[in-house]
Amino acid sequence: MRAVVQTVGRASVTVDGEVVGAVDDGLLVLLGVTHSDTAEIARTMARKVHELRILDDERSAAEIDAPILVVSQFTLYGDARKGRRPSWTAAAPAEVAEPLVEETVRALRQRGATVATGRFRAHMLVESVNVGPRTILLDL
Repeated sequence: MRAVVQTVGRASVTVDGEVVGAVDDGLLVLLGVTHSDTAEIARTMARKVHELRILDDERSAAEIDAPILVVSQFTLYGDARKGRRPSWTAAAPAEVAEPLVEETVRALRQRGATVATGRFRAHMLVESVNVGPRTILLDL
């Protein structure tokens, strides 16, 4: 599982003209799933994201109740080392990835996080205003 975690002043996801998820002063998490990922890895990712000391004064979302916007992003497993067209073979198929993205969101909520989401398999417009900017890549 791979996540790009960014501190944001605001972030939102729009699908077909409707805002389906939004946060202010929190984290934007772009989340990718690969073939070997499991529910346990999803729960570990949730813990890492929630406790990551990336916000102001080296605090975590858990410490200050910062909201988290989770957006599934299979392209995090794109491989463009050869040629100009990325390969997506390392990305898990939707049938595998969707339940693991949902498990990550569920685990974040069980930890007490306020979580907004994008919409799986939808063409999403993701907008964000990065703060810092601070961006961390988590690879489990």
